[in-house]
Amino acid sequence: MLTGVLPFAPALPGTLTLAVPGHLEHHSREVLPLASVGKLLLLAEVAHGLIAATLDPHAPVDLRDEDYCGGSGLLAKLAPRRWTVADLARLTAAVSDNTATNALIRVIGLDRVNERADLLGLTQTRLLDRIREPRLAHHAPTFAVGTAHELAALAQLIADDASWGSLLLGWMAGCGDRSMVPALIPHDPEDGAVRPVSTGRLWVANKTGTDVGIRCDVGVVRGTRQVCYAVLTSCPPGREFEMVQGMRAVGARIAELAR
Repeated sequence: MLTGVLPFAPALPGTLTLAVPGHLEHHSREVLPLASVGKLLLLAEVAHGLIAATLDPHAPVDLRDEDYCGGSGLLAKLAPRRWTVADLARLTAAVSDNTATNALIRVIGLDRVNERADLLGLTQTRLLDRIREPRLAHHAPTFAVGTAHELAALAQLIADDASWGSLLLGWMAGCGDRSMVPALIPHDPEDGAVRPVSTGRLWVANKTGTDVGIRCDVGVVRGTRQVCYAVLTSCPPGREFEMVQGMRAVGARIAELAR
């Protein structure tokens, strides 16, 4: 396994951590803010609940005023105020909908989400709060924190599990943001059907996180082999695209591994 300093890392204006289990590792145990990548913990609990039948995918959820939030998503701009649990999960995964996320957190509870994280073996990766726009001084300092090491392990669990993981992997396959790690991975971004390993083309399922000074991406790439990854970055405001270029360089290496 390749560890240590990435050749381009010293030129980056911030911190880049990554984990590709069995292949690559770079400062993978450093705890960083996750932005919307933290929503994977919420989606993992929802997927478990749906498979265990403790959650009903068709159960209606009425959006409350306190659920609505700016930033990423569509619900804040749409008229309907009633959606199903499954609808909200798909919106959270596909367009990182902040309002859908807040509604699911209200229904499920942060404690239950973080209990699931414990059961999945995560000790440093946590949701700290709901999504807030803006986030004020009396709020938790950030939505979620975690490590590339733990998030790559979570991606591996998702990819290898035939029940809740398969459901969540399907949601991730619908992610509309392939601008970070997958940008240099030749794949069809609209291929939302979960593909097996050992196919002739590359396939991607992922979840990204974007905030001021934060760019994060966690996902699964399948080709002739399966490669799971987590790449987390932090930098001064205004320097995010330089970090994204570093993330894309990692993606090019992942594409080679998956082939």
